[in-house]
Amino acid sequence: MTAVLPRATTVGFALLALPRAGLLVAQATLLATVVARLDPAPLPWLAGVVAARAGVEGLTEWVARRGAVAAKARLRGRLLAAAAGAERGGAFGTLLGRGLDALDPYLAGYLPQRVAAAVTTPVVLVALTVHDPPSALVVAVTLPLVPVFGALVGARTRDLTRHQWARLERLGGHFRDVLVGLPTLRAFGRAEHQAGVIRRMAEAHRAATMRALRVAMLSAFVLEVVCALSIALVAVPVGLRLLDGRVGLATALAVLLLTPEAFLPLRALGSRFHAAAEGMAVLERVRAVLDHPAVTSARPGGGVTRRGPTVGEIRLEEVTVRYPGAERPALDRVTLVVRPGERVAVVGPSGAGKSTLLAVLLGLVAPTGGRVLVDGRDLRELDLAAWRERLAWVPQRPHLFAASVADNVRLGAPHASEAEVRTAARAAHADEFVRALPAGYATRLGERGAGMSAGQRQRIALARAYLRNAPVVLLDEPTARLDLAAEAAVVAAAGRLLAGRTAILVAHRPALVELADRVVQLENGRVHEAVPA
Repeated sequence: MTAVLPRATTVGFALLALPRAGLLVAQATLLATVVARLDPAPLPWLAGVVAARAGVEGLTEWVARRGAVAAKARLRGRLLAAAAGAERGGAFGTLLGRGLDALDPYLAGYLPQRVAAAVTTPVVLVALTVHDPPSALVVAVTLPLVPVFGALVGARTRDLTRHQWARLERLGGHFRDVLVGLPTLRAFGRAEHQAGVIRRMAEAHRAATMRALRVAMLSAFVLEVVCALSIALVAVPVGLRLLDGRVGLATALAVLLLTPEAFLPLRALGSRFHAAAEGMAVLERVRAVLDHPAVTSARPGGGVTRRGPTVGEIRLEEVTVRYPGAERPALDRVTLVVRPGERVAVVGPSGAGKSTLLAVLLGLVAPTGGRVLVDGRDLRELDLAAWRERLAWVPQRPHLFAASVADNVRLGAPHASEAEVRTAARAAHADEFVRALPAGYATRLGERGAGMSAGQRQRIALARAYLRNAPVVLLDEPTARLDLAAEAAVVAAAGRLLAGRTAILVAHRPALVELADRVVQLENGRVHEAVPA
């Protein structure tokens, strides 16, 4: 995994680790000499060694930080390149931001410490052998206990951290997914439900984080106990031999100073392993994304007519909408009457205000002037939730959530049965390609419908609107950006959906306009003329 770091950084760690170990041994030896002989002569040398050791430590940290920054920048660039032209949702955003930031403890902490442990521990063991071979033998025998116990606890930590990261990635992805699809959720009255889902996901992530922290604390305790017992096995015999006169004071002090330093790199490696566990999980995810870049697949794509209840007249009177900072209003004194059961197509160039018109009817945008009347009542006086229950909306870019196909279809009718979902899908010409999916209607979609073509997403949205069985249908250019075959399927599905319903269609293409009883042209936010259908 060190290949993640630039080669120069890895080489720098190796070149700095040896002088660090040598200075450590020199510091212990000089300190033991000063104390044992009560001779201040070596003190300047001791001060120089301490200063040099501090300088090497600081240089190592600087190299580690620089390497981590360079590695994260390179990974971020590769991830962005892999995402170019593919649909990526909130989970990818979490990986790109919070995820790569979690690599710092791994890149700047764990990897340098791993190199330090590989160099420092053998050097200290050699120094102990020179000073006192019996003590070196005890250290050599007990030293493997540290990585053994660390590995036993570390394996559990790794699994828990992977689970924790998966929870965080799912939470971040779902939260962004909900934010992007908030207009859809509001239109279908499911915003409060998703707020509860996010609360439950956040609680699950909190619980996973606490489990990982508990195991990390246990690991630190186990390593401290093992190291303390191992050091005691060296300290007690050295003290007894010192009392018997079989070992000199300078040697005994050097052994007592060097023994903890033999274990310290492994103890630090264990603690940094737990701090870097999330980074390791993130790195696995990064490699999975780079090895399998997402693509938008396009699979090839009985109708039942359902009659919904009728609704009264919809009337717009001098409706004006002006967005903050805009030079001109999006809608400028628009007056339009839609009779019960009538299908009205609204045409016009991009930016004419067509989508704003639908947003006003959905209650997502409040008019700055004029009013909207439904059955003679001002829309501002109606219960918006109750009004939206009477609407079925298919936006220009329908938002599909990271859920099963069936759950996406039943967004507007949460309690619909499986049979009703299939009936709606057949009416929307979606049943054939849905049944071809790996798990059929139980297939879980990627965020924002990743894995489906634009035409397939539109037909899922039409099935959703069909299942809702609302008396008023709002279509916002559902055939935009579709090829002729997909357009034909969507238009046929829209024809079934609109049967017996009041409808307002925003359309560019003639095939969809042909479904309308009347065509209204909108330009620069104003209704200019009625075009015969």
